[in-house]
Amino acid sequence: MRGFEKARGYERVYYPKRSTAKSAGYDFAVCEDLTIQPGEIALAKTGIKAYMNDDEVLKLYPRSSLPRKFFLTIPNNVGIIDADYYGNEKNDGAIFIQLYNFGNQPQTLKSGTRIAQGVFVKYLTADGDDAGNKTRRGGFGSTGMQA
Repeated sequence: MRGFEKARGYERVYYPKRSTAKSAGYDFAVCEDLTIQPGEIALAKTGIKAYMNDDEVLKLYPRSSLPRKFFLTIPNNVGIIDADYYGNEKNDGAIFIQLYNFGNQPQTLKSGTRIAQGVFVKYLTADGDDAGNKTRRGGFGSTGMQA
């Protein structure tokens, strides 16, 4: 079971969707206008949260047009949304996408601009892994804050 919901506190959101029957990724859009200055890393709000099975992850990749049209990219190359990020106490699991402006002009993204593709992926764990009894306590960037 996997899918998307509107996160708490957002008025206008754009639900991720695939463009064609053979598209692997769901297009994510910003839900608010955002201006990013040259050399700046900003958090783009989507207002979306994703639910998935415990052995799955949602990987967020920049859309191929992002650097060409806007001189923007995801600075760590891929965003990872873990299954336990959904509904966390800090931000309800709202997905933010980091964007870096590597150009020399401010870039403005209008609400509804598609910026990333999300792909659900199953993953494996190593023998002897002991993370199974720990739970997430926070939202964005909260790895290491488990109870």
